[in-house]
Amino acid sequence: MLTALVDYDSGNLHSAHKAFERMARERGEGTIVVTSEPDVVAKADRIVLPGDGAFPACKKQLFDYSGLFEAISEAVTEKGRPFMGICIGMQMLATRGLEYEETKGFDWIGGEVVKIEPSDPALKVPHMGWNNLHLEGAHPVLEGIETGDHAYFVHSYHFKVADPAHRLAYVNYGEEVTAIVARDNIIGTQFHPEKSQRAGLRIVSNFLGWKP
Repeated sequence: MLTALVDYDSGNLHSAHKAFERMARERGEGTIVVTSEPDVVAKADRIVLPGDGAFPACKKQLFDYSGLFEAISEAVTEKGRPFMGICIGMQMLATRGLEYEETKGFDWIGGEVVKIEPSDPALKVPHMGWNNLHLEGAHPVLEGIETGDHAYFVHSYHFKVADPAHRLAYVNYGEEVTAIVARDNIIGTQFHPEKSQRAGLRIVSNFLGWKP
């Protein structure tokens, strides 16, 4: 069982790699590899796309790697391999992002990535630090996760889904801020599971055993 963490020079891959390796060892779920090689991604049994920074820059960096997105897309949309997007990796699942400029997303889950606009002016943007998850739907990757569990966020924009059924969790930050989205063999977390202690590691572990 091979899980590919996609390396396109955008994201803190060191901590993500450590978290996925630890959970893979505990579960006996094969090998974790950090790669930017389309051939490796195409062969992977699971794919993880992290991302830090701005939506347009991350999208450009991903597409600067020849054949990389095509390998991801074929594995996920045609072969049905389990996929996890983290932070901007989750946001790129949207139809479009509105950070700095309108940027087309993958359009795998309908919706837009828009600026967080807290109703309370005392709440600063970016939304940074720990917040409590509010679960809205059951999912195998969320087994053992409960409303009130903590997750670690660093972001200024969030995913407004077109279909409410695709939002599995949110956090309160002067408005409902999307925390987890999912559809079919695809799941995404706005927070960083590798930095979210117990809850985050449980999500990583569940993903490694997920068979959609």
